[in-house]
Amino acid sequence: MTYILAIDQGTTSSRAILFDAQLQTTAVAQEEFPQYFPQSGWVEHDVSDLWATTAGTCRAVIEKANIDTRDIAAIGITNQRETTVVWNRKTGQPIHNAIVWQDRRTAAICESLRAEGHEQMFTDRTGLLIDPYFSGTKVKWLLDTVEGARAAAKAGDLLFGTVDSYLIWKLTGGKVHATDATNAARTLLYDIRKGRWSTTICDLLGIPMDMLPEVRDCAADFGMTRPDLFGRPLPILGVAGDQQAATIGQACFRPGMLKSTYGTGCFALMNTGDTPVTSQNRLLTTIAYQLDGKPTYALEGSIFIAGASVQWLRDGLKMIRDATETQPLAEAADEEQPVIMVPAFTGLGAPYWDAEARGAIFGLSRNSGPAEFARAALQSVGYQTRDLLEAMHRDWRAPGGDAILRVDGGMSASDWTMQFLSDIIGVPVDRPVCQETTAMGAAWLAGSRAGLYPDQAGFAEMWFCDRQFVPTMKAADRDAKYSAWQRAVRATRMFTSPSSRPNEPVQ
Repeated sequence: MTYILAIDQGTTSSRAILFDAQLQTTAVAQEEFPQYFPQSGWVEHDVSDLWATTAGTCRAVIEKANIDTRDIAAIGITNQRETTVVWNRKTGQPIHNAIVWQDRRTAAICESLRAEGHEQMFTDRTGLLIDPYFSGTKVKWLLDTVEGARAAAKAGDLLFGTVDSYLIWKLTGGKVHATDATNAARTLLYDIRKGRWSTTICDLLGIPMDMLPEVRDCAADFGMTRPDLFGRPLPILGVAGDQQAATIGQACFRPGMLKSTYGTGCFALMNTGDTPVTSQNRLLTTIAYQLDGKPTYALEGSIFIAGASVQWLRDGLKMIRDATETQPLAEAADEEQPVIMVPAFTGLGAPYWDAEARGAIFGLSRNSGPAEFARAALQSVGYQTRDLLEAMHRDWRAPGGDAILRVDGGMSASDWTMQFLSDIIGVPVDRPVCQETTAMGAAWLAGSRAGLYPDQAGFAEMWFCDRQFVPTMKAADRDAKYSAWQRAVRATRMFTSPSSRPNEPVQ
């Protein structure tokens, strides 16, 4: 048994990747699926699409690699986090489309909880803020809104899970209803310090405890797959939410190590070791990974829109046909047109947490065109990352000076974007040789559990840098550009929420 099958179920596509005994990529299969937007700020997935594309890509990658499933030692799963599925435990049928992490429909529920004075309690237990981003209020909305759902939940007929939990349930033929600590930590229902579901929060939201999956380590036994799926049962031995899996895949095992993933959104995590650091700057305290029953914590900043802004240029504005066109367009943009895009299409994440904000573009002239739009979209990633890193360093700074940022995700392939990122944050940016870090993290969890891969120290030695981007922009130019971004964010928030904190200082 010399292969690990990694499932990477993402926001816009499902992928399956086979890693060999040296953690090298052997084959990849990928399939996109539709996004549904029933109302402004609402985002859904057809749950059957999540399952069909996952099962289909797994079969496809095995066929593509031309291997026997007897050569596969284990399966590792990583997934889009916070996306919420509720299904009937008897029929296996979802009661509604999956509500995606980007969805903002529960903003009113969140505002009500804050108005009632509950946010500090939620933060103390979960490390999170009350926001539509997380799963808990999504579950409440489903139980309150779908006809018959609350009665069925009280009768014990419904199960809740993030996408990993649903896939485990499907892969095992309904025998295992479980999740891992990193996904549990993103639900707004899990006490990250006590390591258990919070009965106080579940009671407050009206969520029966028997709907919730069992929480296990990231490297653990999650059951065997149905024999008919892949020709023989395969053990599922590793699970982590996508950003935590990327943290593992980047070998960020020491406190102070920092990674940022650029996919549909952007997520930066800083390892803080065995101590959960409470943010004073509206960042999240979360679990980076949990092994042998011991959690390692992290500070996290979440940006809702990164690569999705490029998708908007392609699918919404029809300015480009392919994402790769953005770099040459950005290079050709007019330097005299400082166009700034604030991509708050589904609200602003950290450190603002403004669910009502919507996107805006500043600095347009008659000569503004696709090149300026493309540059603004790519630069917005750097500006938002600086927002996160400055907040992180105000909260906690590890001994040893400034950290190097390790990057991954689709947008990290753009040299222009990564150079601007290094310039605007003022620190080196390291891009690894293997950019499949999310899937690699899931593969390492499963492979280390199966005895195929080395321990943390050995795995860290297998991380290699492809290219380091170092800052070349003058400090004065860097600060001037960032100041303009801050003014744009302030103006965006004032437009969509003019009555909310008009004198609040820019983060």
